[in-house]
Amino acid sequence: MIAAHGGKLVDRTLVGEAREQAMMRAAGLPRLVVADEIAGDARNIARGVFSPLEGFVTSDEFKGIVDDERLADGTIFTIPIFLTVEDPAAVQAGQEVILTAESDRDRPVALMAVHEVFEWDKAAAAESVFGTGDLAHPGVAGYHARGDYAVAGTVDLIDNDRGPFAAHNLFPAETREVFGERGWRTVCAFQTRNVPHAGHEDLQKTVLGLVDALMIQPVIGKKKPGDYRDEVILAAYEALIGGYFHPDHVFLNILPTEMRYAGPKEAILHGIMRKNYGCTHIIIGRDHAGVGDYYGEEEAIEKFEAMADELEIQPITIRGDFWYCCTCGRVASNRTCPHEGETCLSFSGTELREMIRSGTPPRPEVMRTEVFETIQRFDEPFVS
Repeated sequence: MIAAHGGKLVDRTLVGEAREQAMMRAAGLPRLVVADEIAGDARNIARGVFSPLEGFVTSDEFKGIVDDERLADGTIFTIPIFLTVEDPAAVQAGQEVILTAESDRDRPVALMAVHEVFEWDKAAAAESVFGTGDLAHPGVAGYHARGDYAVAGTVDLIDNDRGPFAAHNLFPAETREVFGERGWRTVCAFQTRNVPHAGHEDLQKTVLGLVDALMIQPVIGKKKPGDYRDEVILAAYEALIGGYFHPDHVFLNILPTEMRYAGPKEAILHGIMRKNYGCTHIIIGRDHAGVGDYYGEEEAIEKFEAMADELEIQPITIRGDFWYCCTCGRVASNRTCPHEGETCLSFSGTELREMIRSGTPPRPEVMRTEVFETIQRFDEPFVS
């Protein structure tokens, strides 16, 4: 099986007696309340999703990632995973604190051994990670809204709750075990923050001709307004997989993290995370993890291909604009099909959202009827 990124799958989850002792100590330790997304990052660090990170990054690691896209040992890492505070006096190096989430301040999430508190340059970091300083970019705006000081340190997870979608939230060590039990030597990850249309399904089934299995892994976490709600994405995929995929070659599992909308650099991070889950391949498509017109359509593909040998997880790159061609009678693209105009049915995300809002069923060639009907069961399918 493919090795975890950096060579070792991190596991800093406290269990048994160690967890009980941590819970007792928690009562006497200072608490640091963080955004739910940062608490989620702590969980992902401890569970190995962000391997080889064992905690929130230090100033040297932060600088290495922002300046050179690498950790100190040369391992590729493109987006810093960091915790911030407004007041540098809130925590001190050498201190141990309990992390709690804003949504449940009384519930300890993790122990954090604070190594360092340092000031970070928001504008420079945003320009590096997102390729722009434009505050209209949701990622840039998010960086500028964060505290002025970063807190570095290792984390040990106390609260290992799987959240509201527990049945589909297997951790990296667990998905690796599943892949091994099923004899899957090659597994391709499919990253998504959308409900599936026929173009997605055609692509996924094409890839299943190249690998042993497909892990469909929607991002479940903070997204921008207008994106699909977590529960809608998951229900739509359950409907599609249940009716149209062979169960021996597909696996539905969530990726509990926020979308960062960092385009090419987030594509690399997505690959790193899926490698840690045990995937050998990942589909990288047009404008992967993009937003607006900040990135070129194939910029993420080109970046991933340039780094693929070092990353080890291999990209399956999909180029072109796709539609359903009524003349060809199949999903087609501008690289495969000479027909245009009235014979083509669009997979436009904007058009599909309008049809979903109005309750107008798309043609089955565009979206499975069962998928559309599943979405329509929700009063509000979109993030507001």
